[in-house]
Amino acid sequence: MRIPVITGIGIVSSIAVGKAAYWDALSSGACGIGEITLFDTYGFRGKLGAQVRGFLPDDHFDSRDSRRMSRCDMLGAVALKEALMDSCIDLEQTDRTRLAVVIGSGSGGLLNGEAFKRMIWTSRRPRPSLMASFTSSSFTDYIGLVTGACGFRATISTACSSSSTAIGLAGEIIRKGIADVVITGGSESLSETTFAGFNALRAVDDIPCRPFDRDRKGISLGEGAALYIIETAEHAAARGSRAYAEIAGYGLSCDAYHETAPSPDGTGISHGITLALKNSGIDPGEIGYINAHGTGTPANDAAETRAFKLAFGRRAYCIPVSSTKSMIGHCLGAAGAKEAAAALLPFVRGIIPPTVHYRNQDPDCDLDYVPEPRKADCISAVLSTSVAFGGNNTALILRRPS
Repeated sequence: MRIPVITGIGIVSSIAVGKAAYWDALSSGACGIGEITLFDTYGFRGKLGAQVRGFLPDDHFDSRDSRRMSRCDMLGAVALKEALMDSCIDLEQTDRTRLAVVIGSGSGGLLNGEAFKRMIWTSRRPRPSLMASFTSSSFTDYIGLVTGACGFRATISTACSSSSTAIGLAGEIIRKGIADVVITGGSESLSETTFAGFNALRAVDDIPCRPFDRDRKGISLGEGAALYIIETAEHAAARGSRAYAEIAGYGLSCDAYHETAPSPDGTGISHGITLALKNSGIDPGEIGYINAHGTGTPANDAAETRAFKLAFGRRAYCIPVSSTKSMIGHCLGAAGAKEAAAALLPFVRGIIPPTVHYRNQDPDCDLDYVPEPRKADCISAVLSTSVAFGGNNTALILRRPS
């Protein structure tokens, strides 16, 4: 039996750069949401976001490379380097035809595209290299080039569920024997276009987002990257590598309800969870923690709460639920990947991360939302949910390694 396990993790986020620092920050309830300085927010309803501060391309890349890379690609490349080092995998000894790449992407190099157009508008000659990494598949192609991966390659773009789906698909690729090793995850940078779009939808909060709180008003956008090295348990054991978790299974569903809003009854999300449980062979009673999509919008949080009740029945009231978007913001295409790393905290630190800023109970959101970090040593399986525009839902189940 081919069991997909996570052996390497790399993180870049607004609260920390590096896997260990990220887990430390989440465990203490650190919040990385503040004033955006990456671009001018004058005239926007919201001013806040979870920006990766102090990120200087020259600290990580030579000028020739950085001129052809978007901020999205650079954030992802830093996370990729850590993931490869963390896994201790020797690419020179890896069959490149059995090395796959599956990346979730949202807006990709949109920030570069905006800079290109701004040069045109200001009658300046635009720099062609700005468009070299504009496409959503740019980071996937970058990984292929730097690692020499010649196996299965795909870019998943289902808005905010992109990287969760990518991780689920990576596990499926391992289980089906298509590859021995998969590089997966997602990267995203803030951009004016997405910031303007969510402001136009009146979907942003003017203070750091408050998922599941009665007074929540919307999201706080974020950026960053989470990359994973996934391989068969046998492949990992053969080279003496430890596993952080097994990718037990995943489920995909679609609400078929609205372009930007989830179905209020939660049935679409619930269906994805049910499929994930079936796909993984895990009993609902084994799920000891849920890392929810938890955007902080009135519609999402109520729909997710109903979905958890549909999927788990009365037991939903006994499962701790939290939204780490309250700390790292909504990272769109990279959201699911960064939240999967947060969902591993019960395994690696014996802690459930909190939903910071949660203060007031909403009658429509009446589950255990963990307002402060909580000790949890005996959890064997966790669920991470992603709910995207277009009704694209992904439920990912991770299990403590055996």
